[in-house]
Amino acid sequence: MGNARPASFMSDASFDWLYPEWIQQMSRRHWTPMGIAKKAAGFLAAEEGKKILDIGSGVGKFTLIGAHYHPRSFFYGVEQRSELHHYALSAKEYTGTENATFINQNFTQVNLAAYDHFYFYNAFFENLTTHGRIDHRIEYSDSLYHYYSRFLYKELDRKPAGTRLVTFHSSEDEIPPSYQVVDTSADFLLKMWMKR
Repeated sequence: MGNARPASFMSDASFDWLYPEWIQQMSRRHWTPMGIAKKAAGFLAAEEGKKILDIGSGVGKFTLIGAHYHPRSFFYGVEQRSELHHYALSAKEYTGTENATFINQNFTQVNLAAYDHFYFYNAFFENLTTHGRIDHRIEYSDSLYHYYSRFLYKELDRKPAGTRLVTFHSSEDEIPPSYQVVDTSADFLLKMWMKR
């Protein structure tokens, strides 16, 4: 599977050039760093042919990086903001990344049973803070944070043993006790989990 724009995947800076300036300015706070994305994708795509879902995929950075470095796996991103979804589709087209798919929905409307493994960069946290939100086009509330966390908890709990999960900056409210940490980054912000 060829990739027309491999230079985009060389660094965070080169990847950020895929997007308008206002998107680039949010990169450090809201989009997964390249090194983290590569490590997380490597864990999630350990077996070929698996379907990996990024919950709250934003402009598609993790999904595209994972798909680029693991062409025999299938990476999906679900994002409720249509504008960010549009930018993810544009970046996919520009980079020629064929094994990445983007879904414009709230993640609660997606059948999580259809996916094998999951990536979660605390997409719910915006509901708990007014500082640094991406925009003001969606509803925010403490109750939504708890609803989303409970929903994901229940869905993850239904998954079979061997399901892999990677979290980055998670409060871990959404993780059932059946998941065990198998690896972490030195600062414990990145955690890799396996369901027992």
